[in-house]
Amino acid sequence: MSVSDEAVGCVVSGAVATLTMDQQHNRNALTPALMSGLSRGLEAALADEAVGVVVLTNAGPAFCAGADLSGGTPAVTGGGKRRGARRDGLADLLAAIQDSTKPVVARIAGHCVAGGIGLAAACDISIADDAARFGFTEVRIGVAPAIISVVCLPKLRRADALELFLSGERISAARAAEVGLITRAVSAADLDADVAAVVARLLAGGPSALAAAKRLVYTIPGMDRAAAFSRATEVSQALFASAEAAEGMAAFREKRLPSWAPPPGAP
Repeated sequence: MSVSDEAVGCVVSGAVATLTMDQQHNRNALTPALMSGLSRGLEAALADEAVGVVVLTNAGPAFCAGADLSGGTPAVTGGGKRRGARRDGLADLLAAIQDSTKPVVARIAGHCVAGGIGLAAACDISIADDAARFGFTEVRIGVAPAIISVVCLPKLRRADALELFLSGERISAARAAEVGLITRAVSAADLDADVAAVVARLLAGGPSALAAAKRLVYTIPGMDRAAAFSRATEVSQALFASAEAAEGMAAFREKRLPSWAPPPGAP
């Protein structure tokens, strides 16, 4: 897999694809080039059978500064340009992250505001440097966090959402974790080790099981109880009948690693 460009670097190491936002001159603002690079990188990672987990991170002191305000109407407000079956707008990018059949982990090594919080919230697991600051700063320039509200509001209590959306206040990474926007905050010294440990745990799961578990989190809460039990039963029956489950249970009985798990010490 090689789709790196000037805005986003894409590197595969072992079973991990790392997408690095690298527009340091504008603090990784959501330009068309950045969103297109992330879309292309994610698409390539999903198509690569060797990849089990995608890590989204940043170069420079900012994870993402939100919309590009350098001139004209920001690209995040539209649906993006169509490129084959893919569109490169912010809404499409956030949906693609949540719809990804492979876990997406955010490694947040810098400040994360406005649309950048949408990226963090859309990822399945987000771990931030505890020095990073977060903020829905849109109201300070006369707009609202509209598009990213779709991925952020399900994670927030209404009281927290109202305070954060209306005040534009910047909060600590620890506070962002407390209200549920990210998974946790750790020290800069521990960030890489913590992300690596999470990735290792994810790679120990069966690929189809991971995809199914992720879909449950995003779909079951929106169903009524009868529909939820019906859907959950279908998923459970299909998984228990799968070759992946047969291999997993055989590995458990035989006290060995299943075929999909990387060997101990693998990167």
